Amino acid sequence: MAPADEGPRLLVFTGGHPFVGEPFADAFDAIAPNRWTHAQQPAAQELLNPQACADYDALVFYDMPGITFTRADPPAEFPLPPPEMVKGMRALLHEGKGMVFLHHAVASWPSWPEFAEIVGGRFHYQPGSLRGIDYPDSGYRFDVRHQIEVLDTSHPVCAGLGESFELTDELYLYPVFDDDVVPLMRTTFPMDDSAQFFSADAAIRGRRNSNDGWTHPTGSQLVGWAKQSDSSPIVYLQFGDGPQTYADISFRRVVRNAAGWVASDEAKAWAAHRRAELAPVEGTI
Repeated sequence: MAPADEGPRLLVFTGGHPFVGEPFADAFDAIAPNRWTHAQQPAAQELLNPQACADYDALVFYDMPGITFTRADPPAEFPLPPPEMVKGMRALLHEGKGMVFLHHAVASWPSWPEFAEIVGGRFHYQPGSLRGIDYPDSGYRFDVRHQIEVLDTSHPVCAGLGESFELTDELYLYPVFDDDVVPLMRTTFPMDDSAQFFSADAAIRGRRNSNDGWTHPTGSQLVGWAKQSDSSPIVYLQFGDGPQTYADISFRRVVRNAAGWVASDEAKAWAAHRRAELAPVEGTI
């Protein structure tokens, strides 16, 4: 692991979803000065294995692979991930590589159920099934100025954030595995009225910011959590839609905190302990 005064070495994945490159790079230059490397999908899939990631202390995913937008009907196709990538990702999780997932990364690989289990939920561009429950396409709302309550001010991911902060960002209405994650932050924006959100399916059919004929069940107010997948500490942060968010001091602080924590020996010990706690007891059904 990198010395604490230098910060962790980060491999940052993008691709599969548009973003504004220069402001994003500026943010990571501030978050991890001279300590981050940019990897773009789909070529970046070849880096998802322990050998290629050996020189990095943590992986940050701001990508959205596994979805091909067709501009036809159906408006999206969901290819399976390459078997070698799945093998490499599982090996990284088994060795305990720390991972941070940002914003639209939660929509990645909808045809691979294991990915949602790794992250802690899934944003659906099309109606889909998750853990045996059928969901409509997910909702989104741009440029929401909302208050975020910090649920555990003692957690390293939340250091320096205080009891709450405000952020202008895109919000999602989608299923989250609330009972399986450690809640760190939640929005006070109401998630019980789908009329305030817009249909992802309508957007990719060319009807942006429409919710005609669309409804969605009440969603989670969690916008940041920690969890463990195999031996790896995982953090998901819903933040990160565009330049206004990238420049926000709270966004930069929480991403820096999250990357530093998942790279730490403390987080890896926590993940190993949590894995042992959650493992089924031998002989039980």
